[in-house]
Amino acid sequence: MSLDNVRIVLVNTSHPGNIGSAARAMKTMGLSQLVLVEPKAFPAPEAVTLSSGATDILDNAVVCATLEEAVADCGLIIGASARVRGISLPLMEPGECAEKAVTEADNCSVALVFGREDRGLTNDELKLCHRQTHIPSNPEFSSLNLASAVQVLCYELRKANLKQQEASLVPECRTHDLASSEAMEHFYGHLQEVLADIEFFKHSNPDKIMAKLRRLYGRVRPDRVELNILRGILSEMQVAIGKQPAGGRKETQSV
Repeated sequence: MSLDNVRIVLVNTSHPGNIGSAARAMKTMGLSQLVLVEPKAFPAPEAVTLSSGATDILDNAVVCATLEEAVADCGLIIGASARVRGISLPLMEPGECAEKAVTEADNCSVALVFGREDRGLTNDELKLCHRQTHIPSNPEFSSLNLASAVQVLCYELRKANLKQQEASLVPECRTHDLASSEAMEHFYGHLQEVLADIEFFKHSNPDKIMAKLRRLYGRVRPDRVELNILRGILSEMQVAIGKQPAGGRKETQSV
């Protein structure tokens, strides 16, 4: 098995030195894909210095304007966050998180997302994730440096990868590729539109309902064909209630 399909995503990093240290942590554990979402300063000499020779990872780093762009093609997205912010994601400890990531990396791109040094990930960013992981640090002093957190998760990934190689584990087989994050976001938008059409939110808070539905589909993680079926059902519902002409929506791909 290979870790080439696992990417480390750093969101809005303030200190370029943390980017360099994260690149060093990645290279020591055999990871190579670094994605930066709107970094405050990059490229920067401090990043090169603290990478301690992992300049190839910095040179090949992908810089994106949004987290949505950074994970658009990913089938599994795991947010590293110390705080549970009311987004009820399944919570995994680092070892479990790494095993899940490595097992699925043969079938889809996997992203481990790390937030800002001072305040981590926002609720909207966590909504894009399927799972959440947390490093159980000392509750009396839980301030963990960003690059240190990346090192811990990369170490767990390497352990899980070596364990899988030794055991020759067979990953879960799927007939079709998992739906990408971008496709899921289009689905959520379509789902909310239909629920509004049938006045489902009349006595409910749309944001709360959608957060719970995201959690549900995040657990299921449908494949491409399954998602097409769901989109087709939504479109036919809109036709049935007169909100859309027959054959009007062309966004879904053919099964």
